Amino acid sequence: MTKNWLLIRLNKKYFLKVGNKAFPCQIGENGLEKAVKKTEGDKTTPIGNWYLKTIYYRSDKVFKPKFKKKNNFKVNKITKNCAWCDDIKSYRYNQYIKISDFQSHNINYEKLWREDEAYDIVIVTSHNIEPTIKNKGSAIFIHCSFLDNRKTSGCIALKKNDLVFLLKNINRNTYIKIQN
Repeated sequence: MTKNWLLIRLNKKYFLKVGNKAFPCQIGENGLEKAVKKTEGDKTTPIGNWYLKTIYYRSDKVFKPKFKKKNNFKVNKITKNCAWCDDIKSYRYNQYIKISDFQSHNINYEKLWREDEAYDIVIVTSHNIEPTIKNKGSAIFIHCSFLDNRKTSGCIALKKNDLVFLLKNINRNTYIKIQN
């Protein structure tokens, strides 16, 4: 299987194409947007080439991801204390945080421990990381689809089984190419 993932559109539906396989997926509610025009909360999925950075998973719902090839991915368990900072005023904008470290601060964040299945597996993409630019979009993940297959707030969502399959075939050079 090829190391690159390509987001494609066929008949108004989106697919993640990997080698000769295509997996149905959902994107941001407001479609695709050039990364330079993306803003926090615009509900668009950023166009560009994004590396896969870090993997988070719910150990109470899925097994720790296994990989066919040696890789250097950091794999983290999601706990009730895990969150992602989406507050443009915070110095931790677009970063993983522990909720307990910020309870006395008045910042916005998104909890990674959710009651639905969306964040049972999360792959953090390189969008707006290194460097992080305030208000250019945070938490652009590849995660599990919602049960009703609704669109996301900017992430890419796949069926959990498809995401587990893809995790077995990635390495540090894998990236997702999002294009119009």
